[in-house]
Amino acid sequence: MQIAIDGPASAGKSTIAKRVAKELGFIYCDTGAMYRTVTYMAIKDQLGFGDEAAIMQHLANMTIRFEPGDPEQRVLMNDEDVTLAIREPDVTNNVSQVSALPKVRTELVKRQRDIAASSNIVMDGRDIGTTVLPNAEVKIYMVASVAERAKRRYKENIQKGIETPLATLEQEIAERDRKDSHRAVSPLRQASDAIRIDTTSMTIDEVVERILSLIGQVKTK
Repeated sequence: MQIAIDGPASAGKSTIAKRVAKELGFIYCDTGAMYRTVTYMAIKDQLGFGDEAAIMQHLANMTIRFEPGDPEQRVLMNDEDVTLAIREPDVTNNVSQVSALPKVRTELVKRQRDIAASSNIVMDGRDIGTTVLPNAEVKIYMVASVAERAKRRYKENIQKGIETPLATLEQEIAERDRKDSHRAVSPLRQASDAIRIDTTSMTIDEVVERILSLIGQVKTK
């Protein structure tokens, strides 16, 4: 079974997807972390964020793996733990440019589909229901206000020791929305058969229960 969860930055996709996957005993694939890892690689290897040829050359020899961890699963780039590094502001502010590169998207979509082909999966991102898993049995499109998403990102950053002013985060999230929605390849948009959930005033538990209920309805059909 394939469950696709899409939506803009900091709508709570990853948090919810992890919980849903755990409840169902499914594999969780964080596609955003994959694009962040490529962006981190570009920074580390001093590649231009728009230099598609160079990034693809390095990506060909790079592995991206997920491993169980506590409190969250770990992201490994060639066996290097980059879980925290890929959440730093320099990655966050440049991942939209890297993820807009057509060949990078093609390569990572292929890897994401390979992961999904072998198991029941919950996958979150921005083009899962529209591009990566167009035949997913359940498609969710999560949204929340920019102000609420900035507050969530601020809390996450503080817990990780990253201090960015709330006003700056609001500006960055709004700009990220603009970039993701207007990119030429696989722009952020709601799939026609996706169910829209506004999480602005909902708790994590409420969103998880809502999605599990929707999955249950599909399973019993």
